[in-house]
Amino acid sequence: MNKFQSKNERETFACGESFAQKLTGGEVLALVGDLGAGKTKFLQGLAKGLGVKHKVNSPTFNILKTYQAKKDSQIKTFCHIDAYRLSSDKDLIALGVEEYFQDKNTVTAIEWAEKVRGILPKKVIMIEIEYLDKENRIIKIKKVYN
Repeated sequence: MNKFQSKNERETFACGESFAQKLTGGEVLALVGDLGAGKTKFLQGLAKGLGVKHKVNSPTFNILKTYQAKKDSQIKTFCHIDAYRLSSDKDLIALGVEEYFQDKNTVTAIEWAEKVRGILPKKVIMIEIEYLDKENRIIKIKKVYN
């Protein structure tokens, strides 16, 4: 497990951007943490690290958004899912997300992953962001094999 302390949003963003360099494609990231913990800020940094040119916001009302990543990379697509408003993992299955989970050219990130735990693939990278106070966060990253 990797563990980082972030002292502000800029550091949370930088942690995500740096982590993107370790990805090769096909990864599913499961983010958990309280509201306002920094999940979206981490993913904004991750998206930048993947070469996404568009602004990445939490797709709470859309649930799922995809972005084109670097053209000269194995990773072609960044799929950002926000499960906050879902009542069950069946809602996510109906959107066809399992196709993204199996795509070796896609990195899929799911905010509020605890709400859809039942459909997560066997191999997933858990990212837990713990809110300590207004500025400080602990970011824990570990590979999990269900």
